[in-house]
Amino acid sequence: MPGKRLGRWVAAVPMALLALATIYPLVFTTNVAMKTRREYILDRFSPTTSLHLENIAAAWNSVGMARYFANSLIVVTVSVVLLLLFGSMAGFALSQLRFRGSSALFLGCLAALFVPFQVIMVPLARIMTDSGLIDTYPGLILAYVAQFLPFTIFLMTSHYRTIPVEIIHAARIDGNSTYGVYRRIMIPLGAPALLSVGILDALFCWNDVLIALLMMPSPEHRTLMVGVTSLRGQYSDNIPQFASGVLIAAIPVLLIYLFLQRQIADGVTAGSTKG
Repeated sequence: MPGKRLGRWVAAVPMALLALATIYPLVFTTNVAMKTRREYILDRFSPTTSLHLENIAAAWNSVGMARYFANSLIVVTVSVVLLLLFGSMAGFALSQLRFRGSSALFLGCLAALFVPFQVIMVPLARIMTDSGLIDTYPGLILAYVAQFLPFTIFLMTSHYRTIPVEIIHAARIDGNSTYGVYRRIMIPLGAPALLSVGILDALFCWNDVLIALLMMPSPEHRTLMVGVTSLRGQYSDNIPQFASGVLIAAIPVLLIYLFLQRQIADGVTAGSTKG
């Protein structure tokens, strides 16, 4: 019994420290966002004595955060729809349809997960520039789809491999074509994985700064995360207002984590077990 209790403490203490290290930046940012500039200069770490919500309104109105929010919403929504469509189709093909080269294709998608974006950044920028897609919504959407599609294919393939092949054979006997099997069988059975992967893809696209900064150089096309960085550049001495902008950008992500944390966990572990 003492050994079991000690084992629990050994696991609990590092997890508690990790949770504290994760929560503290959010608490600190919220505290700074509620301060005046004078309070922050005098003591940046002390708890705020009053809630200055006008900082959030000022950050929202100062550099066109509403436009940046709309840009992010459009790009993320379309990107996630395309990622789920292509990822589910490719996952179905690689997991249930046997054809020459399927294993090599899956290994190629798996290998693409280990290629940092910085490696392909310059070639991608040249291709997008030559194609006239720089500073356009389609260009950023295509960049997101190209960057996160291997991850989506990997998880959907892993999930679809857990579906018994007898179900596919039964659907074939009932007269379903390949498309019919995909639409009537794979999509309904893959709905939990699609929800989980869609949430993860949305978080990846929403939190991205590097790709959006590369693909959208003009101020009117910036996404929300890039807009927050421009807020810091314009108001370098108003840290509470900058913290308010960071808080605005973080609220959608926090809400997703708060209400859909189980689906996110399921997406991370998709296909890790059979049955």
